[in-house]
Amino acid sequence: MENFQYFTPTRVLFGKGTEKQAGTLVKEQNCKKVLVHYGSKSAVKSGLLDRVFSSLEEEGISYVSLGGVVPNPRLSKVYEGIELCRKEEVDFILAVGGGSVIDSAKAIGYGIANDCDVWDLFSGVQTPTGCLPIGVILTIAAAGSEMSNSCVITNEEGWLKRACNTDYGRCKFAIMNPELTYSLPQYQTQSGCADILMHTMERYFSTGKTMELTDGFSEVLMKTVIRNAKILMEDPNNYDARAEIMWAGSISHNGLTGCGTTGGDWAPHQLEHELGGMFDVTHGAGLAAVWGSWARYVYKTAPNRFAQFAVNVLGVPNNFNDTDKTASEGIKAMEHFYWSIGMPTSIRELGIEVTDEQIHELAFKCSFQNTRTIGRFQVLNMEDMEEIFRMAR
Repeated sequence: MENFQYFTPTRVLFGKGTEKQAGTLVKEQNCKKVLVHYGSKSAVKSGLLDRVFSSLEEEGISYVSLGGVVPNPRLSKVYEGIELCRKEEVDFILAVGGGSVIDSAKAIGYGIANDCDVWDLFSGVQTPTGCLPIGVILTIAAAGSEMSNSCVITNEEGWLKRACNTDYGRCKFAIMNPELTYSLPQYQTQSGCADILMHTMERYFSTGKTMELTDGFSEVLMKTVIRNAKILMEDPNNYDARAEIMWAGSISHNGLTGCGTTGGDWAPHQLEHELGGMFDVTHGAGLAAVWGSWARYVYKTAPNRFAQFAVNVLGVPNNFNDTDKTASEGIKAMEHFYWSIGMPTSIRELGIEVTDEQIHELAFKCSFQNTRTIGRFQVLNMEDMEEIFRMAR
């Protein structure tokens, strides 16, 4: 297996009613003023924000709030948050929401702690040297940002979706109450499941030697998500299924399923980022839409790996005399799972009729104007990206 580092400093409080402890956890950070950052009006209507505010007030903690974060969080909201934090002398950010809110909070934290335009950190012009401390009350199981080093922001100028990944952005604590996800629409829940799966699948598909224990973790995690996603299709208020999915989301993206591997492929994520930037699609759904085409394009690089996935995760019979067939059946089985939970397996199923010109633009942006390749399982150039987008439409 490969050498690796595993770093997960985030404290987790998991279970019913844990959001009531927000004030205590924030107080332990010895901060003077908190920005409570959130997304839609649902956090207000549900009473969650009132409970959070009460918890802070009980501990004598001053706070200001900023809502309005949207899926595929915008740079303009990040700038608004930076300005508010500077004006109010905020020294801690509490994100109440899912991955979009957490990513927006991290970006605001980077903007405060670094003496540069925050977009320079996402475009690679500058390297982060710090981040304002962040805490999370999770309301959507999907992105895993609550325990990861990742952060993705969309710049409305050019609709570029870019990441900034650094341990400075790891959260101090994450409060996870699965009950807070009950109000999510089914599409949002299942998009989250697709996102969780992809965070492990990106790491799982490797051409290098792998760690047996990590493979075992990964395969059990993926089977757990698949099983419980189906349960939630029939019983959306099943607490145990919600809990399994929520914990899987954190474990899938905190580095555990990448220990001893070559670091992951991440090409499907890079491809989806351009779809999200151009068409503002839901991230998990966009990943499901492009994965099958990516898989068919690259699987012959290491068909044994795809065959292992097919057999161990999806229960496909192992055709020992035809590894390619087993691998192909696994790809089909994964797409059938996506369909079973209402996820797309093509760009058209996202409601988008993408043109040849748009495909070229997507690949051009994904390749950073034809200056980079993506992927490790199989290295993809701009022409490869165009073909995968073409296959996916």
